[in-house]
Amino acid sequence: MQVRVLVRLKPGVLDPQGRAVHHALEGMGFAGVADVRVGRLIELDLADGTDESAIRQMCEKLLANTVIESFTIEAFGESAQ
Repeated sequence: MQVRVLVRLKPGVLDPQGRAVHHALEGMGFAGVADVRVGRLIELDLADGTDESAIRQMCEKLLANTVIESFTIEAFGESAQ
């Protein structure tokens, strides 16, 4: 079983890395970029039948700082079909 966890900063939390990327894009002449937010994509290979609540606990306890970040879990790969 394969899952992807997308971790993003919650709305309203300052994103200095996103600001730096935005500034660099403007400096390279890319106009029209209103804002940039940077997140993390974590791919996990798990035993088939791993309980969704266990995956959620992994995210809450280690993969995301739930005070300032939110996360989404998505199944992918062959077993997701």
